[in-house]
Amino acid sequence: MLNVEDIDLTEWAFWERPFAERNEGFRLLREHGSPRHFRELPAGFGDPGPGYRALVTYADVVEASRRPQDFCSGQGAISIPDMPTEVNEYFGSMISMDDPRHAKIRRIVSRAFSPRMIQRFEDQVETVAELIVDDLRAGKGTGDFVLDVSCRLPLKIICDMMGIPESAYQDVLDSSNVILAGNDPEYLPSNDFEGIMLKLAAAGETLQNLVQDLSRERKGKDGDDLISLLINANIDGESLTPQELGSFFILLAVAGNETTRNAISHGLHLFTQHPEQRALLLSDYEAHAPGAIEEIVRFVSPVIWMRRTATRDTTLNDHEIKAGEKLVLYYGSANRDATVFTDPDEFDIARSPNPHIGFGGPGPHFCLGAHLARREVNVMFRRLFAAFPEIRSGEPDRLFSNFINGIKHLPYTLS
Repeated sequence: MLNVEDIDLTEWAFWERPFAERNEGFRLLREHGSPRHFRELPAGFGDPGPGYRALVTYADVVEASRRPQDFCSGQGAISIPDMPTEVNEYFGSMISMDDPRHAKIRRIVSRAFSPRMIQRFEDQVETVAELIVDDLRAGKGTGDFVLDVSCRLPLKIICDMMGIPESAYQDVLDSSNVILAGNDPEYLPSNDFEGIMLKLAAAGETLQNLVQDLSRERKGKDGDDLISLLINANIDGESLTPQELGSFFILLAVAGNETTRNAISHGLHLFTQHPEQRALLLSDYEAHAPGAIEEIVRFVSPVIWMRRTATRDTTLNDHEIKAGEKLVLYYGSANRDATVFTDPDEFDIARSPNPHIGFGGPGPHFCLGAHLARREVNVMFRRLFAAFPEIRSGEPDRLFSNFINGIKHLPYTLS
């Protein structure tokens, strides 16, 4: 039995609990007031700095998201501990920036996503999804859904967008797994701060070097891949540096790959656990798919939290916040706030309205790739269920992380 006094989100013991218990813990925190102070961060990982306030209600997370001038992303990183400078060198992408630099990079990147480019990506999603389904038809009828399906689609799309050669796909996948490994011993050494830092830095360096080498080759040349477009872009006299381009690719490879693949993996597991929702979806796929995608993202919340830092003394929904305080925005908790969502612990693809914040709250850091992610999930399930309406998952092997709600491996059978 959980008591609100015993809940400490800095302790890995909390994240070892089953999902139902974690969700119950967040419910208790929501009902006992937010923001709520937690104890000092443990030493040993970066600069722990002061403790933080956990924002667990929908109202608090949304309000903090829409006030970037008061709650910024660029002080110390979006991780809970302040990251060492050498780590931020590789991971200091748009997600850890504030305006005006954030606005500059987002403006350049957004201009590269022309309607023609977006249509090309969307057409490619259909092609890749059909290839994956064809491989399933030719396979043994069982396997690891993450490896066979859900990680292949976003990885292929992202690498094709950037013009990454197929020979580098595995490096991209392996590096993104390490960067978002949390505390999972499959990807990072346990209880070894120096070893963890070295492996994280190596993963970032692999992705940085890959993109910077390709950008040097493509500088000044015509090309329709994103590396060529971005390295040669000049928007109102502004362009990306090779460092900024490398950091953007890390964000794209990590966020675009991990979040989409986890939505697809969780989606199959949810439709296995809830056959009545599968039946509803398949009764009219085109009518129910948009709602199903939003409900998967709400229910799962692939990114569990992001950090902000108060830039000045202020208030947040009548709570006093001091300059320099860390605030951790728990999207997964906000997406189960009963003041916003009726029966929030129920998986309901017909839920309406569904104002979830699984792609981030309102404001400048709302996910740039949300449209493409929705498209990938939609196409993959349409193709998958058309070919294998009886496909089922087994029990997932979950990522041990307090940041990503991930599935590492997911057994499946086609019938």
